Amino acid sequence: MGFSCFGAFNLCKQKTETQAEEIATSNVRLLSYNSLRSATRDFHPSNRIGGGGFGVVYRGVLRDGTHAAIKCLSAESKQGTIEFLTEVNMISTIRHPNLVELIGCCVEGTHRILVYEYLENNSLANALFGSKGKRVALDWPHRAAICDGTASGLAFLHEEAEPNIVHRDIKASNILLDGSFLPKIGDFGLAKLFPDNVTHISTRVAGTVGYLAPEYALFGQLTKKADVYSFGVLVLEVISGRSSSKAAFGEDLLVLVEWTWKLREEGRLLAIVDPELGEYPEKEVLRFIKVALFCTQAASHQRPDMKQVVVMLSKEVNLNEKSLTEPGVYRSRTSRTPVGGSSAESSSSGTKGKQVINPSVTSMHSEIYDQSETQMLPR
Repeated sequence: MGFSCFGAFNLCKQKTETQAEEIATSNVRLLSYNSLRSATRDFHPSNRIGGGGFGVVYRGVLRDGTHAAIKCLSAESKQGTIEFLTEVNMISTIRHPNLVELIGCCVEGTHRILVYEYLENNSLANALFGSKGKRVALDWPHRAAICDGTASGLAFLHEEAEPNIVHRDIKASNILLDGSFLPKIGDFGLAKLFPDNVTHISTRVAGTVGYLAPEYALFGQLTKKADVYSFGVLVLEVISGRSSSKAAFGEDLLVLVEWTWKLREEGRLLAIVDPELGEYPEKEVLRFIKVALFCTQAASHQRPDMKQVVVMLSKEVNLNEKSLTEPGVYRSRTSRTPVGGSSAESSSSGTKGKQVINPSVTSMHSEIYDQSETQMLPR
C-alpha cells in the first residue's frame, strides 16, 4: 500500500511538472534557478536594484546577453506552481510600449522568480523622490510624456487587454523609465482580471496608502476607477515632485490631493508645481492638474475612464470644470499623516480601523456603496 501511495505521489508530481512546463513554454521562457544565480553573480548585493514586501529585484545578464531585472518573490507566497505559471502566462501575452515586458520566469522548489526587461533609469520614484545622487532633474516635456505614456498603458489594460486588467497598485515605484525616460508600467503582482461580463469585484484590499481610492479602501469594492484614482495621485506627484505617501502639507497635515484642492479653491493651483521644474507652459500644467482632480473625485462614477483621460490630457480638449467635485481621501485611523509605502491589507467585510479624512467622502458613503452594489451585477 505504501509503495502504491508513493508511486501515485510521484505520478501526480510528474503530471504537475509537465503541466507547468506546458503553461510556461507556451508564451514565456522557463529559466533555471542556476542560470539566474549566474546572471546575478549569486544574487550579489551590488546587483540589487529594488525591493519591498514582495521580495528583491536584481540586475542581471542572461546567458544570451540579455540585460534583465530579476525579481525574486518572497518565500511567504502561498501561490501554487500551476496558479503562478497560469498568471505569468496570461501577463506574458500582453504587449504595449508602456508596459514592462516579461521575459521569463523560474519555478523550482520554493523559488518563484520573474524576469523582466531591464530599464536603465529605474523607477519614477527614484527620479522624483530619490536621494540627491539618484534624483533626476526632469523637465516638463519628460514629465508630460510620463503622464501620457502611463495613461496610455492603463487605457490598454482596462479596455484592450483580453481579459481586461485592473493593476491595483499604480504608484511611482511601479512606473519604470527606459533610457529616454519614457514610462512602462510594471509589477502586476496585485493585478486582477476583469472578464467582459464583470464590472466589479469584491476583494481583499491591497495597495499603498496615499494612492488608494476611498471606496475600494473602505469596502473592498474594486473597479477600474480605483486605478483611475491612483493615476490622478501619480500625476500630482509628477507635477509637484512630492510623494503622496510621505508628504503632508500645511497646519492640517493635508495629503497631496487635499492640498491641491485647497489651492484650487484659493486660486493658487500652480503653487503645487515642483520648484526644481524650471520653465514650464502654465496652461498645459494647469490642465494636467485639473485632469488629476477629475481622476480623484470622491464618487467613483464621476471619474473619467482611462481612454477619456488620454484624450483629456491632449491640448485639443476643453475641460468642463463646473462638473468637477471634491476629491476623496482615505487613510488609516491609526495615522494622522500618510504612511509612506505601507500596504493596506484588510477584509472587505467592515471598516473597523479605517476612516476617510474628507467631509465630501464622509457624506457620500451611501452613494459610493450603492454604486458598488450596482456594479457587482454582470453587464
